[in-house]
Amino acid sequence: MASGSALIFDEEMSRYKLLWKDPVCEIEVPERVTVSYEALKTHGVTQRCKQLPVRQATEQEILLAHSEEYLEAVKQTPKMSVEELMAFSKQYSDVYFHQNIYHCAKLAVGATLQLVDSVVKREVRNGMALVRPPGHHSQRSAANGFCVFNNVAIAALHAKKNYNLNRVLIVDWDIHHGQGVQYCFEEDPSVLYFSWHRYENQTFWPNLPESDYTSVGKGKGCGFNINLPWNKVGLTNSDYLAAFFHVLLPIAYEFDPELVLVSAGFDSAIGDPEGEMCAIPEIFAHLTQLLMPLAAGKMCVVLEGGYNLTSLAQSVCQTVQSLIGDPAPRLSGLTAACESALESIQNVRNAQSSYWSCFKHLGYFTAGFMQAVLSLILPLAYEFNPCLVLGVVRDSGAKTHLTPVWGHLTSLLQGLAGGQTLTLLQVRVFTYFCIILKPIQNIHLHFFLISFYFKCFFFSLYVVHFKCIYFIFLNKCIYLF
Repeated sequence: MASGSALIFDEEMSRYKLLWKDPVCEIEVPERVTVSYEALKTHGVTQRCKQLPVRQATEQEILLAHSEEYLEAVKQTPKMSVEELMAFSKQYSDVYFHQNIYHCAKLAVGATLQLVDSVVKREVRNGMALVRPPGHHSQRSAANGFCVFNNVAIAALHAKKNYNLNRVLIVDWDIHHGQGVQYCFEEDPSVLYFSWHRYENQTFWPNLPESDYTSVGKGKGCGFNINLPWNKVGLTNSDYLAAFFHVLLPIAYEFDPELVLVSAGFDSAIGDPEGEMCAIPEIFAHLTQLLMPLAAGKMCVVLEGGYNLTSLAQSVCQTVQSLIGDPAPRLSGLTAACESALESIQNVRNAQSSYWSCFKHLGYFTAGFMQAVLSLILPLAYEFNPCLVLGVVRDSGAKTHLTPVWGHLTSLLQGLAGGQTLTLLQVRVFTYFCIILKPIQNIHLHFFLISFYFKCFFFSLYVVHFKCIYFIFLNKCIYLF
């Protein structure tokens, strides 16, 4: 059984920089990776990770996602003068080249593949690659948006080719749309790509109509491209969690990936000049933890953007600390998502409803139970912000449709209460309920009942607040016609 988390970093990837004045590109600096690594060292995280060596990607690996003509063009850059590099960079959008960038780009791809190999082979449970240049904007024959080679796209193709994987999930939480990843897989039903991104009704870079929620994939890939466009700035933790609870996680559980790749751009964190969002670095601990039950824990996080060095370093630390098993910090002040975020979420659900059963009336109990967990129990519990989660499972001893679900449910709940979770097992009666405790000043009683009807099963959710105790009781009953 795999154990431990990998961390991959080589300071060599910091050894290129912008050699001329360019107000667009000047935010992409070498310190992005060095401050992130130093923050991990300062917090004692590097010592707790298995540090893997970095290797250069081969040309054959790069050609999985790029054309020979483009690769040959990039290979010429080490011999170019500054003037030639400037002219070469102007062929593409919002990117700059340096004599050492080809070498660094090969290291970035190689580091990503090294991580994938270790995770898929179960040498480690999960891990993060601190790489530069980033990759999710680069396309088959074009550099774009600080990206030279598409690290994560190559990683997905590598995993499919070398390990016969049939379902790879790519989660892109960078604030920019990873159009390069979308173009690579939009006709491929074996790769599910999810991207949230600042869009503002196509007024934000890369200003593409195909970045909108209406782009769901092409041909056999319809339904496997999920764009969640943010149409305003200033979004918060609540908006990000709502996107996970009501869009990404329901689809991801139905897709049932064999590997999860995260294009981890932290320009979606507070203080970043590109994102202008208000989500704090701690949210990435929770997003990471919510993805970890998928694919039997096989998860590879790969750095993309992030241009506020303070929030970038903090966000990287939160992410890696979740990967190694530290409890996610409690989030305070969670509310309902804002109107703009809810509108985007509903638009995505409508656009994807033809392709995913989770957005329809369900006909089988296990799927319905997971939808109740993801779309009701988790949002309620996160907003409640408990100090302790107590789960009690009563089982008759017989195998049921829900037997595999308990592990996922327990893992999902571990993001609550700073990881203070206690699970008890009781035999003979088949029910599941959680008791969530939180200190309060006034003693009062609230009773709340929500019912779900899924074909021949009936869900009841009871929430009782009495003497500082919240009871969430989920009862499975047979519904007779």
